[in-house]
Amino acid sequence: MQVGLPLVYAVFLWWAATGCILYLDGLPSRTFGASVCIATLALGPTLSAVHWAAHEPTIAGAFVAFSAAILVWGWMELTFLTGTITGPRRTACAEGCSGHRHAIHAVEVILYHEFAIIAGAAVIAALTWGARNQVALETFMVLWVMRTSAKLNLHLGVRNLGVGFLPDHLLYLKSFLRRRRMNALFPLSVVLGTAVTVQIAGQAAATGATPFEAVGATLVATLLGLAVLEHGFMMLPLPTERLWQWGFRSRTEPGTAPAVLQESP
Repeated sequence: MQVGLPLVYAVFLWWAATGCILYLDGLPSRTFGASVCIATLALGPTLSAVHWAAHEPTIAGAFVAFSAAILVWGWMELTFLTGTITGPRRTACAEGCSGHRHAIHAVEVILYHEFAIIAGAAVIAALTWGARNQVALETFMVLWVMRTSAKLNLHLGVRNLGVGFLPDHLLYLKSFLRRRRMNALFPLSVVLGTAVTVQIAGQAAATGATPFEAVGATLVATLLGLAVLEHGFMMLPLPTERLWQWGFRSRTEPGTAPAVLQESP
């Protein structure tokens, strides 16, 4: 119960949150303001939940902390994918641009988004400072580190770019992605991610671990394992978008399958 339930919950929340964000950023652009406004208003109660859970080293506290951190991260993703918070550059990179200039341009398209993530991490760290329940901060850091790794791998080159996940207004980001069979960073990302996942999972199964510690470690380890799996998706010729087919429905006319799902990557 202390492992099975949190494992299933973490997988479900990862899947559901991703699908909801895909659905919202696939709606007409006139809806973006309302979506971001509602999500921003929800940040207050969500951060209050982070603070409350930090001082609740219980099973309930672990679930609340994990869920709240996922919601904060969801705000980060929503504001980026709707184009609300991206970077000073909102155009594709020029044909033939390479080297350090290309890397600088890649940073420019996500710079404000990265600043928002840093601010979010700082707020969560402040709200949980010195508290026994660090699940919220650990969850947010896993998402930040592994998403940064994914961005770097996409920039360096992977087999499956996952362009289908980009809404139309962000398709200029394709110019900063590279299709390659492998890059030097990818094996390191997977090996380190897997090693840390195993280490955290070991904490959940350790003799003497309290129910809170077991649940918290399972939630974080599962999320990290899913992030490693997402890295694997970048190198596998699989239509991973099908996992969130319901989330893509906002991008199509009723009764038709999303175009991205009608062809193999």
